[in-house]
Amino acid sequence: MASVRLRVNGTDRSLEAEPDMPLLWALRDLLGLTGAKFGCGAAQCGACTVLVDGVATYACVTPLATVGNRAVTTIEGLAGDGHHPVQQAWLAEGVSQCGYCQPGHILTAVALLERVPQPTDADIDAAFTNHLCRCGTYLRIRRAVHRAASNA
Repeated sequence: MASVRLRVNGTDRSLEAEPDMPLLWALRDLLGLTGAKFGCGAAQCGACTVLVDGVATYACVTPLATVGNRAVTTIEGLAGDGHHPVQQAWLAEGVSQCGYCQPGHILTAVALLERVPQPTDADIDAAFTNHLCRCGTYLRIRRAVHRAASNA
């Protein structure tokens, strides 16, 4: 075990963990932040997506040692009141069905809109290439991203 320092949702945290522990397990098991979900464990479904310095990152394959002092944002830290433009667009478009994958989708949309404020359908499709939604809400996700872009 080693002492690992993280900045999660604006708060500095110190954990006793193995440096090769996936960020996902540190967030869920050590910090109690369960918004990021375990899906595939191989960076192929996006359920575990968090932001690391604003970049959509698969937490299931990201070792703690590689995060260092960079800022980690989980769905819990995006907007506690649910008033982030992407969250509001998700509600307006009725994106969520089961909701399991949606925290990862929402954070991916946030990262995309930071990079590309007015994304095309091709930009959205590329950003969500490795994201799966068992409920098949892909068209609603695309509409929600466009809605959030127009409300920003």
